[in-house]
Amino acid sequence: MIRLKKRLNKLISKLDNLSTTKVKKKRKARSRRLIQKGALFEKYFEAENLSIDESEQLLKIFANYVNKNKPDKNKKDSPNL
Repeated sequence: MIRLKKRLNKLISKLDNLSTTKVKKKRKARSRRLIQKGALFEKYFEAENLSIDESEQLLKIFANYVNKNKPDKNKKDSPNL
């Protein structure tokens, strides 16, 4: 009985570690994606010297136009092919 409890605790611990690892990987992937998109924003809008608020205002100016004119495959509601 004691061996089974130890084995169960070991498996539970392993499961927790796997789920933690999965969360860490997702967070790392998101951070990388955000950094890459931020770099592209700075590159194409020459926004290196803008503050966060100034960057947001600049993006707000173009947001409606971009969202209305982006290809269907890039729209949020379109199915992934």
